[in-house]
Amino acid sequence: MEKRPVIVAEGLTRRFGDVVAVDHLDLEVQAGEVLGFLGHNGAGKTTTVRLLNGVLMADEGRASVLGFDPATQGPALRALTGVLTETPSLDERLTGRDNLAIYADMYGVAPGEVAGRVQALLDDFQLADRAEEKVAGYSRGMKQRLALARALVHRPQVLFLDEPTSGLDPVAARHVHAMVEALSGEEGRTVFLCTHNLAEAQRLCNRVAVLARGRVLALGTPAELAAHLGRSQRLQMEAEPAGAALEIMAAAGVTASAGENGRLALSGVSREAIPALVAALAGAGVRIYRVTPEEPSLEDVYFALQGEEVAA
Repeated sequence: MEKRPVIVAEGLTRRFGDVVAVDHLDLEVQAGEVLGFLGHNGAGKTTTVRLLNGVLMADEGRASVLGFDPATQGPALRALTGVLTETPSLDERLTGRDNLAIYADMYGVAPGEVAGRVQALLDDFQLADRAEEKVAGYSRGMKQRLALARALVHRPQVLFLDEPTSGLDPVAARHVHAMVEALSGEEGRTVFLCTHNLAEAQRLCNRVAVLARGRVLALGTPAELAAHLGRSQRLQMEAEPAGAALEIMAAAGVTASAGENGRLALSGVSREAIPALVAALAGAGVRIYRVTPEEPSLEDVYFALQGEEVAA
């Protein structure tokens, strides 16, 4: 599938009084991509989603979503996007089925398709046995599942998810993860995922944008972000004799510590220096059984970037 940007933001800015909620945001999201939008509360994630859907107007800059200008074509755009907010509003006086059916009608689903589509979503999100009950009696997790089903009822091309697994048990959260993977990988839909869950983002997202004070601090894969930060490679190694290996690595400026059964944990070595280090160890008679690079986690990258922002 040819990649093309379906979300573009250029200098997008929104202020609330003296507070700059979104600060000259530049961003492109490709068709079929799952983009993680990461940041603490107040970083500007929700405001960005509202700007990209035409719910709020920008003070500066421009945006395009699916070729539409959110500022002037909001209603037409929102017919093609689905949005799950962190605190979704459901009509608790109605049943789960009625909530989905009314939303389907509002978003132009053909009358002959509504019943079948609603039933399929109730089945997918394990709500069918409670479909005729009023939403007021649903648990928080059930309400979250219903809200996610509602965001999908009109089969949007772009899905904006704000903390989609908040309040869900592990089984339901796994189901949401599988759904996101299927929407992107099998159906080619674009997912804009706002989350605090770094493990979730690492699993699901092709790229991540780290946000603070309304600004994107970095954008890319976790490995790309780590390289941009100049992080050294961490390694796990099994080598004997461990003492000789530690001496050689110390002389090379590599920090290493010994564990059990000849296992060594290394840091302070660049990826490019690994072959030379292994050659030096082998040349000194050290027996090497395993060398395993540890890729930087999204958590490593996120907190390093947030720390730099605080220091600035």
